[in-house]
Amino acid sequence: MTPSATQTLNHAGHDVDVREDATAIHAADRPDAAWWRQAVIYQIYPRSWADQDGDGIGDLPGITSRLPHLRALGVDAIWLSPFYTSPQADAGYDVADYRDIDPIFGSLSDADALIARAHELGLKVIVDMVPNHSSDEHEWFKAALAAGPGSAERARYMFREGRGEHGELPPNNWESVFGGAAWTRVTEADGTPGQWYLHIFDTKQPDFNWEHPEVRAEFESILHFWLDRGVDGFRVDVAHGLIKEQGLPDTEEERTTMLGHAEHEHGEGEHAVEEAPRIDHTKRSPMWDQDGVHEIYRAWRQILESYGTPDRILCAEAWVEPQERAVAYVRPDEMHQAFNFDFLTASWIAEDLRAVITSSLHAADSVGAPSTWVLSNHDVVRHATRLGYAPGTPRMNGITATDPQPDRELGLRRARAATALMLALPGGAYIYQGEELGLPDSTDMPAEFRQDPTFARTAGAETGRDGCRVPIPWSSQGPSLGFGPSASTWLPQPEVYAEYAVDRQEGVPGSTLELYRSLLAARRELSLGTGSLTWVQGYAGDVVALTNGASQRDRVLVVTNLGADAVALPEGAEVIVASGALEDGLVPTDTTVWARWS
Repeated sequence: MTPSATQTLNHAGHDVDVREDATAIHAADRPDAAWWRQAVIYQIYPRSWADQDGDGIGDLPGITSRLPHLRALGVDAIWLSPFYTSPQADAGYDVADYRDIDPIFGSLSDADALIARAHELGLKVIVDMVPNHSSDEHEWFKAALAAGPGSAERARYMFREGRGEHGELPPNNWESVFGGAAWTRVTEADGTPGQWYLHIFDTKQPDFNWEHPEVRAEFESILHFWLDRGVDGFRVDVAHGLIKEQGLPDTEEERTTMLGHAEHEHGEGEHAVEEAPRIDHTKRSPMWDQDGVHEIYRAWRQILESYGTPDRILCAEAWVEPQERAVAYVRPDEMHQAFNFDFLTASWIAEDLRAVITSSLHAADSVGAPSTWVLSNHDVVRHATRLGYAPGTPRMNGITATDPQPDRELGLRRARAATALMLALPGGAYIYQGEELGLPDSTDMPAEFRQDPTFARTAGAETGRDGCRVPIPWSSQGPSLGFGPSASTWLPQPEVYAEYAVDRQEGVPGSTLELYRSLLAARRELSLGTGSLTWVQGYAGDVVALTNGASQRDRVLVVTNLGADAVALPEGAEVIVASGALEDGLVPTDTTVWARWS
């Protein structure tokens, strides 16, 4: 069937013409494109993946022992959240030593063994880099406190004099992402109230001064340290935050929720919960997305390229709007990838999905970069849970037992369909640990178990991210569901997790684990990561339909039905994989199908 041809089929009882648009919105990449332009990368949150020593916290030997699971899953690389020496005030994102492993995770030799084993299995290894801030227990910050105002040691961080008659007020009105003021006043060596230091996140995470040459030189040295140990790249935490506007001016306080959605949560009924107002940290402000960050990443890119082939990569965590500014981070001489948060936060509405896919591809293509798709990570409610709410209901920052609860069955059905759509799109993709099992968030965790600093700093007004960080269930039996040899888990596992365990799904037709394996195998076989994308017209507005293929001969039809009525596939379409069972050959609601269509 040619791109301009039409085919009549029955859709919800009506004859419609199904046809491809005349022009693709995204052209196919080269068949020999670099690995990262099409890779599927699996995020491991080390505390929660596998515990070998039985202390209830995941560790590097545990990760190494479970790597064959990922080889069988079919991903290309792993991304490890921080494992560095840390007091764990923010689960390792408060780094005290960037060149060593925290004892709760193991040792440098354990890291070397993990990297070597991953490479034996054909998996690349990406590690987290946390350059915006250190721990307050970092040697540099301890030296800064001891040295006092005006010292060279303090110049490495953002120390300032306070406002007010006696310096009793913070230097400006900036607020922390975790709630409260972004400034903390220190007590000087003589016991008097002294300067203030900036911490965009927790008080135990002082921001570096990235205008200081010693800071830049130190992190370039850290990059070399890990590259020399064999890592294949870095995911850069808060990539848009390193440079602050000169003079540190006050910010205009646009009050919204953490991720820039509606001002308050839209709950249902008498239990609807109104979240505490927050600054929208995705907006460009004096603390975010300053042009000076790009000079830093151009220097980092040169370091990575000096290691030759295969490419070592940088991936930006950059909550930046609009997309035209976001893709500046992935220009040819800067980073390789950036998370597509617009896709992650899109509602389960066909029009919204089509719009964000189109705009994302156009924006990435404008700088010659691949789009990098993602649906879940360690900072947001898992998509199997948030899609269990009505479309347009934002549920990103944790759910408690007193909140309206998601429809678990509906959420999983939609999550499977959303993942099938995502993995059919050209570019790279990220999978968060446990989503291949269909894991939901823990939505009934008692307050006394919560450890996210957001929960503490807002006095519980914001639930925080613990619900998506619960240890993985490897087996349906045992005191920690196979997570480790003891009953201990650093966060409690919901009883329902036993239903999602790996041993309950492995080899079971139709299970979420087997669906992911089928999707990833077909994606690789059909070269969808380097394919083109053309919209298919003729379906009702509540269907997302596209083709992906480098040529007419090998194109794949993808149909995601978000409507209430089942829809037909074109005559002759041969199903490759489906996120759920078809109904008399029709694609039911909340289902995605891949099919050969010629």
